[in-house]
Amino acid sequence: MALVSLQSVKVSFGGPLLIENADLSIDRGERVCLVGRNGTGKSTIMRLLTGEVKPDGGKIVFQQGVKITLLTQEVPQALFGSVFDVVSSAFGEQGKLLAAYHHVNARLAHDHSDKLMAELEDVQHRFESAGGWQMQQKVDEILTRLQLPEDAEFSELSGGLKRRVLLAKALAGEPDLLLLDEPTNHLDITAISWLEEFLLSFGGTLLFVTHDRALLQKIATRIVDLDRGRLTSWPGNYQSYLDLKQAALDSEAIENAKFDKKLAVEEVWLRQGVKARRCRNEGRVRALEQLRRTRSARREKIGTVNIQIQEAERTGKMVVDAEGVGHSFGDKVVIRDLSTTIIRGDKVGIIGPNGSGKTTLLKILLGELQPNKGKLKLGTNMQVAYLDQHRAQLDDEKTVQDNVANGSDQVTVNGIQRHIIGYLQDFLFAPARARSPVKVLSGGERNRLLLAKLFTQPSNVLVLDEPTNDLDMETLDLLEELLMDYPGTVLLVSHDRAFINNVVTNTLVFEGDGQVNEYVGGYDDWLRQSKNKKEATAPAASAKPEEKKAAPVSPKEKPRKLTFKEQKEIEALPKRIEELDAEQQQIIATMGDPAFYKESGAKVASTKARLETVEKELAAAYKRWDELEALKG
Repeated sequence: MALVSLQSVKVSFGGPLLIENADLSIDRGERVCLVGRNGTGKSTIMRLLTGEVKPDGGKIVFQQGVKITLLTQEVPQALFGSVFDVVSSAFGEQGKLLAAYHHVNARLAHDHSDKLMAELEDVQHRFESAGGWQMQQKVDEILTRLQLPEDAEFSELSGGLKRRVLLAKALAGEPDLLLLDEPTNHLDITAISWLEEFLLSFGGTLLFVTHDRALLQKIATRIVDLDRGRLTSWPGNYQSYLDLKQAALDSEAIENAKFDKKLAVEEVWLRQGVKARRCRNEGRVRALEQLRRTRSARREKIGTVNIQIQEAERTGKMVVDAEGVGHSFGDKVVIRDLSTTIIRGDKVGIIGPNGSGKTTLLKILLGELQPNKGKLKLGTNMQVAYLDQHRAQLDDEKTVQDNVANGSDQVTVNGIQRHIIGYLQDFLFAPARARSPVKVLSGGERNRLLLAKLFTQPSNVLVLDEPTNDLDMETLDLLEELLMDYPGTVLLVSHDRAFINNVVTNTLVFEGDGQVNEYVGGYDDWLRQSKNKKEATAPAASAKPEEKKAAPVSPKEKPRKLTFKEQKEIEALPKRIEELDAEQQQIIATMGDPAFYKESGAKVASTKARLETVEKELAAAYKRWDELEALKG
């Protein structure tokens, strides 16, 4: 039996249905990623599973005794006490006893009074009666596993550590199903990598929402898509989901076009002259009325953000030239001896832990902050458009349209006057939403509004400080394409590994103790180059001075002749790959047809399972081909 299942669930908050006839089953051990556009109801699905929201129709069936815990996007503001207090609060009243026992024990290191010993005896008695030793063992194990400082004050921790403490609290309760809503938001790359590895080793069941495509690709065992109120489960990895989803949308568009053509023909027939109406077929009229009802009930696909970047006149060829730049705040060295040259058209990624100095580096590169050491030369004719990670450029009390147009009803984009409402519709703000105050917007809407505001400014240097937070994947894809085609210079601070890989041409990486090193390419290129650098320097650093010169270089393994069996295998592989590829395309085409989902549940499930098998066999065949080619040399 599934841990939990939604059966024909409907949810409405006083208007049109947000969730419509949704079906979803989650089995033990799955890691399910829920994807969909901002505002389509992903968080509502999670709140349905926790019982915070009740369905207006359908039912939710839970396995008996199932325990579900939700880790929300936002860190609670009014949460105080030590890390140990927060984690132990997962046990309710018993957790308070555990925390009290922990604090009394800590005080014993400095206070041996009879009063404290009596307090310890009382707390320990109640603690043991409540099964406290098992709770303490569990909390200690989780704190160690998540590398958390148990006596640190929660309110003084960084955002990333706070998220980790809340994850520890969620895990302490031993949920059967852990719900994670945007778990990577505001985490740096180190913390995201840690979370990724942790979730892979986590033995429980996960349902998570994320815009981090690298995390999704690595973690998810299944993708569930929420589109226009309905849930659809897709097999395979993220790229497979994108292909299948596009095929389904293309098929839907064709079917809708056929339907609309038929409806138009019937409407013309009904509006014919008196003679036609006198002898018209009443059955045909009733069929037309049903066609009208069907067309009226159709939920159109949400539009795509239409972003255009305003380009200013070009800068000089050299944009920034830094030589031996260093900067400190008191005794803390933030940047040490950085030399780099940024040329017009470069797309520069800046990577580093939270608090390492990335924003400081941006200010220095833009000439807003004078470095303590070194020389800095800026190019000519720089027009900078800046997206601030703290979203300080938005006035919460003003409306959406006033934040962009400053009280006017017109904006100028690439020399063309546009009405502000029409411009905001390109960023998926309906007229009513455009007249709403910014304070009511969701995180994703605020980010889209910032992009709308940013791109009314002509620029030849774009500075984007964490632009991907809360953006849905379709908007991320479009923003990537725009930045890659942008002829100006881009300075990008981001923890989104896929975004960095797809956009930047080189990276500046904070690698500790104020060292900022430059690498060609994106995130994966940095990992590979830094690993090669460490491997190249490690033997020399560990060798004695007299050994360094004589350290031998191990020769590459010489190519060898393939065995008879291996030769036959490599000859057969191209045909096998061709067959698997053809089968994969055939299955994808089949699943892209809406009629496919009218088949029996068993047939749908077996087809999806076969697609997963084909994908695995295809990947294995390519890998084996590479291995055999490498043996040949």
